[in-house]
Amino acid sequence: MDSVIKPGAWVVLQLPSGINRVIQVSPNTTISLGKYGSFPANLILERPYNLTFEILDRKEGEKFSRLRVVPTAELYAEIFADEASPECAAPTPNAGVATPAEPASAESTGQATAGKDVTETELKLLDENARQTLTQDEIEELKKNVTNAGKSVIDKLMSSHTAIDQKTSFSLAKYKLLKTKKYIRRFKVLPVDVPNFLEWQLSERDPSKILDIRAEMLGLVGCWANVHYGGDAVYLEDPGARCDAGGEAYAPLKPELFKGRWLVVDDTCGALTAAMAERMGLLYPEEEEDEDEEGEEDRDDQEKEETDQSAQQNTEPPAKTSKPPRGPRPSDFAIPYSQTNTITVVHAASQPNLSFLKYWGFDITAPNHPPHPLLNHLLNLTWLQLVQPERDLAYSLPPLTTSAETLMSWKPSRRGNFHRKRRRSARIRHIVDATRAGNFSGLVCASTMDPVSILKYTLPLLAGGATVAIYSPSIEPLAELADCFSVPRRTAWTSGSVPETAGKTAEELERWPGTPDFPLNPTLLLGTSLQTSRARRSQVLPGRTHPLMTERGGAEGYVFTAFRAKPAEGHVEAMGKWKKKKTEGSNSSVAAAAAAQDAAPVGADKDIPVEDATDPLPADEEMTDAPAPLAE
Repeated sequence: MDSVIKPGAWVVLQLPSGINRVIQVSPNTTISLGKYGSFPANLILERPYNLTFEILDRKEGEKFSRLRVVPTAELYAEIFADEASPECAAPTPNAGVATPAEPASAESTGQATAGKDVTETELKLLDENARQTLTQDEIEELKKNVTNAGKSVIDKLMSSHTAIDQKTSFSLAKYKLLKTKKYIRRFKVLPVDVPNFLEWQLSERDPSKILDIRAEMLGLVGCWANVHYGGDAVYLEDPGARCDAGGEAYAPLKPELFKGRWLVVDDTCGALTAAMAERMGLLYPEEEEDEDEEGEEDRDDQEKEETDQSAQQNTEPPAKTSKPPRGPRPSDFAIPYSQTNTITVVHAASQPNLSFLKYWGFDITAPNHPPHPLLNHLLNLTWLQLVQPERDLAYSLPPLTTSAETLMSWKPSRRGNFHRKRRRSARIRHIVDATRAGNFSGLVCASTMDPVSILKYTLPLLAGGATVAIYSPSIEPLAELADCFSVPRRTAWTSGSVPETAGKTAEELERWPGTPDFPLNPTLLLGTSLQTSRARRSQVLPGRTHPLMTERGGAEGYVFTAFRAKPAEGHVEAMGKWKKKKTEGSNSSVAAAAAAQDAAPVGADKDIPVEDATDPLPADEEMTDAPAPLAE
């Protein structure tokens, strides 16, 4: 992630009202914040993130508003002042302890009650505006004539309030917060990370596009799926195929290179993919190195060369600049994808819907994309290519071939289409074959599809011990999925009560087509569980702690988690030492053998089995893995 705001970057502007706005900072444009004002976008370019700015009033002769960086001491001055106030000092020993009061007479109690009722009635009838002596015209005049108008207006409103001393500390803080949201013209610039983006999408945009998934739920999915950095990029060698080479020139797969690969089914427009890419170190482009990191000697040499060139400009004609030589162009069948640390997205349309990745500078539909880590680590294929690749024409049709002489006789546009189709055929062939080869490190899903149908084709592709994490807005589909791997179903499966499994190999059982009673092979997943998580904000006051009543609703969200298991073939037998079960008649012989071992001289092995003459071993039984007697 960049440490400063770059041109064209997406940022989050946090307004005093609590509303977040996601905008793209384009050079030479104006950013409007509604009632808070507007300012040129160039004023925040190349500035660090997490700074708080204040929009100043326009000066005479200027057509734009300038910005002021609010220092940290000014932002937290009120908090520091409250902590230093006497109310925050150490309480007295008897503070908060109720003391008995003198009993009051009925006459005085009635007078107090009557007076209290009259006071409450008068307070209810008193208009709130009558307590504030500062008029709206005076506020507007103050905003025009004062430099720091927002803070000055708030201070004037606080000092002009006639009943400010009657407010409690909480009421006073609430009153000041309301006035701050209305008159202060500040905003904070935050980077667009996954939690900030989800909060903005849930509160300000359409939550259904991301299936109502919250930041804590997305973190839960990533943790249980064990999504992490999968290793440095490893690429296949370029086969160097000629233009007349066909399918025999495809780069062969190397399953031994597969490492750190995750299979994804994403119906959140790319929010799930972005969260996984952030964990894998693929979401943010690498920050360009600063020229200041060069050595002092290199800078001195550069300055010397520039001085010499400027001195020769008047005597010699300018030399033509030549472009640096380009390296050899890769062949059409060169695979640009890494074999490690990859995300493979399975989708149902012609193109995956990953539109939200644009907020991190990636567009999967761009033909000539600038450098980005996801270019070589994000793969996608359709469900048809995964289940029945022979029915997909892009996979089944052989690549185009032609002779070198014929290729040179074509127009440049036709030659470009020829190479483009061959490169597309090679990429699709590699993605489909690598995905069907399996050995994935995990499966992550956030989709409206039936999870049973998803696992039917994706479970055989997972490696042993791989993790499975499936998110659903409702619990019913996940409960049905968890029932497919219940203990009764697994017991019936392993006991031979399913006649359809008779005579099938382990590989055939992994790709079980399913029956009404057994939609999935119940032995392929272990440790299944359903869970949820929700971080609720609460209002904490003395004696009044409760959740906020204005919290957003939406789906609760649930996560199904499990671990991929590789069932063993055949009957499992326990191996180890055979131990005779103790009986009443052999108790004395066992005690004698123990006494003999205790009486053995020092240096003798006490673990040597003592042969019991009264209760010898049966002739048809043997001791396995028994230690051999030591030689004296």
